[in-house]
Amino acid sequence: MSSLNRGSVNALRPLALAAVAAAWVFALCAGLGANPASAQDPARDALGVARVWEAEHIDYGPPALVDHARLLARLDAAMKEGAGLYTMEQIGQSVEGRSINHVWFGTGPTHVLLWSQMHGDESTATSALLDVLHILARHQADSPVQRLLQQLTIHFVPMLNPDGAQRFQRRNAQGIDINRDALLLQAPEGRALKALRDRLQPALGFNLHNQNWRTSAGKSKPASISLLAVAFDEARTETPGRLLAKRTCAIIRQSVEALAPGQVARYDDEFEVRAFGDNVTKWGTPVVLIETGPYPGDSADRELIKLNVVAILTALDALATGAVQGADAGLYTSLPINDSNLFTLIARNASIVPGTGIAPFTGDLALGSSRVVKEDPKGARQAVQALRVDDLGDMRVFDALETVDATGLFAVTNPGWKEGEAVQVADWKAFKSERPLAVGASSDIALLRPAGTGSYTVVRIIRMERQLGSS
Repeated sequence: MSSLNRGSVNALRPLALAAVAAAWVFALCAGLGANPASAQDPARDALGVARVWEAEHIDYGPPALVDHARLLARLDAAMKEGAGLYTMEQIGQSVEGRSINHVWFGTGPTHVLLWSQMHGDESTATSALLDVLHILARHQADSPVQRLLQQLTIHFVPMLNPDGAQRFQRRNAQGIDINRDALLLQAPEGRALKALRDRLQPALGFNLHNQNWRTSAGKSKPASISLLAVAFDEARTETPGRLLAKRTCAIIRQSVEALAPGQVARYDDEFEVRAFGDNVTKWGTPVVLIETGPYPGDSADRELIKLNVVAILTALDALATGAVQGADAGLYTSLPINDSNLFTLIARNASIVPGTGIAPFTGDLALGSSRVVKEDPKGARQAVQALRVDDLGDMRVFDALETVDATGLFAVTNPGWKEGEAVQVADWKAFKSERPLAVGASSDIALLRPAGTGSYTVVRIIRMERQLGSS
């Protein structure tokens, strides 16, 4: 790789917004004409990016299944599609010898570094970065994309922890959490990232992660995207670099909330002395943390990839135009703080049948979930959403991605019944189950409506494993 000009915050000089060409997304959206006199509007631009993504994104399958081999195939395709635009190098290898790849493009003086999948089971942004490469390659001749390329040099490390991705686990093959190894640097993956940062000295970094599906934006909304302008000390000192990160977060908030109102939160900014984001900031590169969280519905993974693409492209455009300097940092600081107030599903006011000889009692069933990769008997990998009973009782202070009104229904671990089936149960207290309905249970749950003395109709089976579809 040839020597690179060092980026600096000073390179992000404000531009007169009235002189800035219309946001590049409009040049990519049929039917949305450009207005050279218009100022940038992140919310408006987000809708344009979303329309481009809807029309042009590639289905990589569930993000959880994008392992190192699939990544290399897609990067090879991107190199061919973006011939002359993209350059790729190997910056290291994992504990088990898988390559860690760095893709860069643009010739601008301001360098921006984005890295994804430091944790192997946090994969949404990896698919998003691949989509960004695809979209920019298709539109590289368009003047707004040219502006990106002229003002910025953009660097992607799309999968920092390929061994963890192979196992769909947080840690690397050593068992090290790479994101807690910034000081000891015992993981080769972390050493590769630090060496790249030290070589590039980027003006801004983006640390791309996934967070727990219990995470809420305040008390009721899912925290589909959480943001953090990373601190580098216990005092949370605000330097020009951290102010830049806050303003970038403000741009992202406006863009994401155009698609997912109220679903953006602020990640806890407590300084973590071992963490990469905190130390990268300390080493001189301010960092924006983007954490992808829960989203309702069967197309959650698809929508979350789209939100990441929107966040990344609108942020990069604001950096390229200088509009980020006019962003209101207060839009970042006023974000609701991450909370853990959300379940995947709550069945409210059910008659809960423990199946242990204990009489039914009225309460709510609260189910949490996580993404899991499993192998079938033939060795084929499948991505599933795995649910379990996280709590039961009075859940009125919690919210959920899906709420079921179970008033008048009996909830019991399903012994094999089917929806619509008529069943006979003489005494629920005497009903014994091999898999009791209790906290920690992960067996399917049947909801039954009384249909006469001792007679019930199965009105719903809550499946505790749901296969994840395409992106």
